[in-house]
Amino acid sequence: MQQPKLRDIRIFMIAVNFIAVFFSTVFIAVTTEQICMNYEAREFLDTIRAIPLQPWKNVAVVTVLYILLVAVYILQEKFYVDQTRNIYVSLVVEFSISMLIVFVINFNYNGLFLLVFTGVIYYVKGNKGKYLVICLAIFSFLLTDFKLLSYNFSLYSINDYFACYDTSVQGYLVGGYNLLNSLNIILFIIYCILMIQQQRGTIDEVSMLYEEIRKTNEDLENANDQLKEYAKITERMGETKERNRLAREIHDTLGHTLTGISVGIDACITMVESSPKEAKAHLERISAVARNGLLDIRRSVNELKPDALERLGLESSITKMITDMKSVTDMQIFFDCRMGPLKFDEDEESAIYRVIQESLTNAMRHGKASRVRIVMERQEDMAVLTIRDNGIGCGEMKNGFGTKHIMERIGMLNGTVEFQSGDGFSVIARIPIRWGEEYD
Repeated sequence: MQQPKLRDIRIFMIAVNFIAVFFSTVFIAVTTEQICMNYEAREFLDTIRAIPLQPWKNVAVVTVLYILLVAVYILQEKFYVDQTRNIYVSLVVEFSISMLIVFVINFNYNGLFLLVFTGVIYYVKGNKGKYLVICLAIFSFLLTDFKLLSYNFSLYSINDYFACYDTSVQGYLVGGYNLLNSLNIILFIIYCILMIQQQRGTIDEVSMLYEEIRKTNEDLENANDQLKEYAKITERMGETKERNRLAREIHDTLGHTLTGISVGIDACITMVESSPKEAKAHLERISAVARNGLLDIRRSVNELKPDALERLGLESSITKMITDMKSVTDMQIFFDCRMGPLKFDEDEESAIYRVIQESLTNAMRHGKASRVRIVMERQEDMAVLTIRDNGIGCGEMKNGFGTKHIMERIGMLNGTVEFQSGDGFSVIARIPIRWGEEYD
């Protein structure tokens, strides 16, 4: 749809052209009828080269054709705006109707082609098609000029009919007729100026949009560079985090295994003379613990979870770890699970397993404990793991490598850890479990 100003000017041009065409045909028909009624036909025929055969029929034909022309305009404006093929067809129809009207009024008025120009200028978008249609319209405008055609063809002129009236009346008639022609040309010029301004505004908008796109593209390139740098930093952080994780895995496994071996060997030394067979059996159990520990270390290096977890599941893995430690030490270990069958994600299982493993190692190595109690229970949306021993505790709490790893592991699960020292030493870990499945 055209802009309001352009649409209004084109409607005004349609009205002006209708007045000019209707005035020409009606004026000639009325004047011809008066000439015949006043018996001036012979005198009039001597001064002109041709006359219309059926003047009033011309009025009817022109009126019907102009109604069709207005209908074509309505179709263009309301229905064919985004239909290129229909627009071209409608412009051809508009041009053909205009040519017929000009032919019917004997080429006395050809301002209708300026109206066709306005449609071509607005609706035809492609340069090749627009130039072709404009050239055709200009050629038609020049070709249908009355003065040019009257040299070669016998045509009746509206000026001859003006001459049938008094001089004072002729002045009004000629002035009014020329005013319609001039007004049509002025409206066409204004239409062209507005179209140029609109296109210039569109070009300015496109330039501004291009500049905005260019700036946006620069910002995107800068953001992309920052993302690449961030990706490199993140990758380095990930590598560091993974190295720390592997270090924790190896420390927990190696410390737990070596502590059990150390305590077991000390026991063998005391019994080797008094009970060689029992010492030998004890050494065999120590050997089995050492082999399992070595296997866990290898699997940790390969970025896998502990072998027991891989094969047995969390609860059975904890039970096996307690059994192995009890077999090589004199420490009593009790495991009380109040949560039913344990179902956690892999990272949660690994963290719980390693926290228990590290706590048992610390209780035996540093606390000199003889008894440890492990309790797992659910408190609302938290899994609470409590590991309490009867060791010597510690007067001042210092975060060593083992306790630091415990905090890191629980922290990665958005949990909290509390250490208590009094009658022995306690580790209380609270883990917000992702309860994806209900317990059986």
